[in-house]
Amino acid sequence: MSTGTHTDQPIASFDGEWRFLSNFHPSPVKFEGIEYETVEHAFQAAKTVSHGERILIAGETTPGRAKRAGRKGTRRPDWEYIKVGVMKTLVALKFTTNPDLALLLLAAGNRQLVEGNTWGDTVWGRVDGQGRNWLGQILMEVREEIRTLNAAINAE
Repeated sequence: MSTGTHTDQPIASFDGEWRFLSNFHPSPVKFEGIEYETVEHAFQAAKTVSHGERILIAGETTPGRAKRAGRKGTRRPDWEYIKVGVMKTLVALKFTTNPDLALLLLAAGNRQLVEGNTWGDTVWGRVDGQGRNWLGQILMEVREEIRTLNAAINAE
């Protein structure tokens, strides 16, 4: 694994050694009182305000199944306005409650993180260099926040 190398080369997809950056990577998080196996489970559940639907999504056996269930659920009316903030909260939880993953994130150095994909997601990632890459942006923000926190702790 070369996660410890520092290079200017962007990380262009979240697979292989960089799979831990994916929302599908096993990384238990507790969000609004419910335990989820992955960030994907929690994000999909957050699309609804129905506690019952959230429990069902939390119980899905894979992140892909959670994603499909989240698409079928009762969508909260404010979702488009809050989804980026929810993702930021969940990604921050993933790395602050799973220290081993935080170390891997920090080991990526200052490399740009791009959620490159082939499934057409130009909101959370990029396809053929096009897209907002919100997930990559959030990961880089969380990485910087962890660095800042570590620096403050070490300065004490």
